[in-house]
Amino acid sequence: MEDRLSTTFSALADPTRRAILARLALGEASVTELTEPFKMSMPAVSRHLKVLEGAGLIARGRRAQWRPCTLEAERLREVSVWVEQYRRFWEKRFDRLTGYLADLKTGEFESEKGSEKKNKKKKEKAHGRKQHKH
Repeated sequence: MEDRLSTTFSALADPTRRAILARLALGEASVTELTEPFKMSMPAVSRHLKVLEGAGLIARGRRAQWRPCTLEAERLREVSVWVEQYRRFWEKRFDRLTGYLADLKTGEFESEKGSEKKNKKKKEKAHGRKQHKH
């Protein structure tokens, strides 16, 4: 059995389903209204709606002859919480990169590079002496 997050991501993987969710974010709509912008049959859109409903992303009601679809935002909130962890991680990485680039721009690392070159030469000399002793 898949976990809820995997089911949600699977439903969100299809661009048609994401477009349907975007439309439902504006308010409830019937299957007929949701079918209008797509070049597909009503049964094809209904299959997409079943996937979205199964993932808990939409709900379908019944009012007399009208069956409105509505967005259920709770699952999207769960996705947002999960993604937020990684956003914070990447922001920290980008902040470190920004600091590093600023240091490079001001030349702060130039003096360190000079020290690294000196250390490398010392190691090469020491290594060279070891080779000559054999």
